[in-house]
Order: sequence, then structure tokens, then C-alpha cells
Amino acid sequence: MNLKDLKYLLALAEYRHFGKAAKACSVSQPTLSIQLKKLEQALGVQLFERGQKRVLITASGLSIIEQAKHVLSAMNELKRLAKLAKDPFSAELRLGLIPSLGPYLLPHILPLIKQQLPKLVLYLYEDKTEILLTQLNQGNLDAIILALPVDHKGMTVQTLFKEPFFLVMPVSHLLHHKKELHLKDLNHANLLLLEEGHCLRDQALEVCRKKNNLKEKTNYRATSLETLRNMVASGAGITLLPLLALEEHPLIVNKPFSAPVPERKIGILWRKDSALEPCCKKLATLIENTLPDVLADLEKQLKSAKTRRA
Repeated sequence: MNLKDLKYLLALAEYRHFGKAAKACSVSQPTLSIQLKKLEQALGVQLFERGQKRVLITASGLSIIEQAKHVLSAMNELKRLAKLAKDPFSAELRLGLIPSLGPYLLPHILPLIKQQLPKLVLYLYEDKTEILLTQLNQGNLDAIILALPVDHKGMTVQTLFKEPFFLVMPVSHLLHHKKELHLKDLNHANLLLLEEGHCLRDQALEVCRKKNNLKEKTNYRATSLETLRNMVASGAGITLLPLLALEEHPLIVNKPFSAPVPERKIGILWRKDSALEPCCKKLATLIENTLPDVLADLEKQLKSAKTRRA
């Protein structure tokens, strides 16, 4: 029995067809069939029921296939660790981001990652905070970038930057021409929020700290920031958006708050015993050094746009 036999085993379990499994493994059908017969003889159990039109997995086969998955996964991890030992920045990194950050942060950092970490292969995933934390704990992700604070037991956490919130409103809104904007000005406003489960929803409510005075339009719930922006443009209400997500829109005004400016803290997490810690640290340093200038430039652009409108 060898690792190649286990690959044949998993291929047949996936395709339930000898021809398709053989093609996926780049071998002939007789070769795959013979090797699996030898595997069954070595183990002393029947793994498959072979019919004319279908292949069924036996009860013994199911448990052995599951174990084979673990064996191959462990072998791949050994190969990855050996590769990292030679070059810690030549790796595959599975990075998770929350939806209210990923599409707006990535355009600013991906070119720099490509330049400073040319051997790093990034696999990017977007999901809600709770799911990202679960995936990181289970080893399905190597690092996650999200809003802090979160429960980070067993994790290394590093703050990357702080991002201010802006009030986003229709151009016809009464607060449009207010010289200084404070959170108390949002009392009794129609605040539009993302649906339950999005951390930005909780952040917006926490920032306002006036839940009893906020009248949320319960018949409007958005699943993304782009939908939320379109809802504001239609005149359905107002919302809070982080600086990176702001865009110029003819029907929308993005208005900054006066001090103290509400903001959210963005950080990166990875497992404390991760073999990819050098990559995670390098990525964290890159973002930490880059984002202050990016945010400052964005605020300048918003002020220039406001001047042009006036």
C-alpha cells in the first residue's frame, strides 16, 4: 500500500466510476482497477461493490476512505512544512476577510503583496465574522482580517489600522448642509443597516450608542454595502459606512463626523502555532505601514469632491 493507492481510492470514491477516476488520476482504467484490488487484498476488506453500471462504497470502505483523506492531508501538510522551512515566504496562504472590508481593502494591498511577497500564493475568502473565526480554528483558513475586538483565544492578534465612519445620506437630507455633524444629530433618523450576522451592523449600532433613539427601517435590510448605498441613493434613509467603502455618487453625500470621530479597529488573526506565522507577520506589517497613507489620501479626495460640489 502506498500514497498513490490512496489517491486512486479517493478518486473512485468521488467519481463512483472507474473510467472517470482513472482519467482524473492520469492512469489507465485497468491500472487503477488492479491497484485498488491489491489495496483491498492488503487491507483484507472489500471497499467497493462493483456493478455493471455503478460503484457502491461498502460500510468498511466509508471509514477507510475518511482515514485516507486524513493521511493524504497530513502528507500534504508535511510537504508544505518542508517547503516553508526552505523559504518561509514561498507558501500558499488562505486569507479570510469580512465582506464590508475585503472588496475595499484588497485593491490597495494586492499590488504591494505581489511586489514584496512575489512567491506567496493567496487564496481569498469572504464571509461573516463568526464563520471566519470557526474556519480559522478548524484550520481551513490560515489568517483572517476583520473588525476587532473578537474572541481570539489560541490566536495571535495584531491591530492593523483604525478606520473612521462617515454618515452617508441622500443629497436632499436635512443634515447635508450642517457645518458640524455629531452622533447626537442621528437621533430619530431612519438608519439603514445590513442584515443580522454582519459585524458592520453591530458596529453601526455600537458607534451610535443610542439604540433607543434610532428608528431602523425594519422593511429594508441590505445584504451588502453596495445594496445599502443604493438604498440611500433612493432616499430610503441614511447609514454609516467606513472610509474605505465610500464612493462618489451624484445622489449621495458622504459627510464626516466632528471629534470624537467614530471609527472601527481592523486587525489580523492567525493561529499561534501556525507554520505560516512569518508570512502572516510580513502581511500584517505591510498593511500596517500602508493603510494610514491610503486613508489620508481618501479623506483628501473626499474634501476635494465636496469643494467641487459646493
